[in-house]
Amino acid sequence: MERELLLECQRNNRNAQRKIYEKMAGRLYSVCRRYLKNDEDIEEVLADTFYKIFTKISQLQNPDIFEAWARKIAVNECLQKLRSSKALHISLDEDFSGSSDASAENISFEKDMLSLLNFLPEGCRAIFNLFAIEGYPHKEIASMLSISEGTSKSQLNFARKKLQELLGNQNI
Repeated sequence: MERELLLECQRNNRNAQRKIYEKMAGRLYSVCRRYLKNDEDIEEVLADTFYKIFTKISQLQNPDIFEAWARKIAVNECLQKLRSSKALHISLDEDFSGSSDASAENISFEKDMLSLLNFLPEGCRAIFNLFAIEGYPHKEIASMLSISEGTSKSQLNFARKKLQELLGNQNI
């Protein structure tokens, strides 16, 4: 992100904010899509994310990390949405079987892996995203979600098993 654009945004320049929105909206939408299924929830979280970005941008000390900072805000907003809907507290005994039509032959792995995450319960999907995609350790995930490390590990394991079933037992 251009330093000058970020400086203008810190000065509440609406044109700079619009340009940042245009550059980042697609990327942040994709982040939110990994955590949330419902389009209305994604749009709401995305709006909250940009509101927080624009109201807190003056706290950003290093413009070189803007994209990572904005991404972290989006992840935190998604987790807050999941917490408020109590979607993170699920029973691992519940049956969350996905479409029986999902097979390794008709799935293009890279593109459809994210869509397969929609077959997971929201809590497991959030933990899978935080661990496997975002790279957070279980201890930090547990702290972020107010759960135990054991719960984080078991839900990750549950998510992997469900994804393996959907992919025809390929290793994930």
